[in-house]
Amino acid sequence: MNSPAAPHSATSASAKAATAGEFLTFTLGQEEYGVDILKVQEIRGYDAVTRLPDAPDYIKGVINLRGTIVPVIDMRVKFRLEAKVDALTVMIVLNVADRVVGMVVDSVSDVVQLTAEQIRAMPEVGTGIDRRFLTGIGALDERMLILLDIEGLMTSTEMGLVVDNAAAQAA
Repeated sequence: MNSPAAPHSATSASAKAATAGEFLTFTLGQEEYGVDILKVQEIRGYDAVTRLPDAPDYIKGVINLRGTIVPVIDMRVKFRLEAKVDALTVMIVLNVADRVVGMVVDSVSDVVQLTAEQIRAMPEVGTGIDRRFLTGIGALDERMLILLDIEGLMTSTEMGLVVDNAAAQAA
């Protein structure tokens, strides 16, 4: 089995290249994104959340999901878009690094199958874009999907959702 060509060397070593597979697509503002369908536990309508004091603005709060307390991330705020909730707003419940996390997005589009040939490396663009959690661009007919390393993003230290074992032991 041939593996797809590695992204060109100027790409950040910490970013994982997207591989062929199924992606759940969703919208934030005018852009369409995709995450590995295997990371998705369920899709729910948006419900009110319990706000946590002193939480970063992108952490909307927590919900009780069948007895599990789940942190909820507002992806519009995380990606520096204006916060808004409307009738189409949904929550994608993810399973990342043995942790359940809710992700609020504008709407869910569909599940698409992408082949290795349909996935392109992230283009080199200015320094204003954090590419660490972008794994590629999915080209599907006229659609361009921004593919996210959702596990990398949700488990990053800047998100603060997963405690680093070494840091926890030092505390």
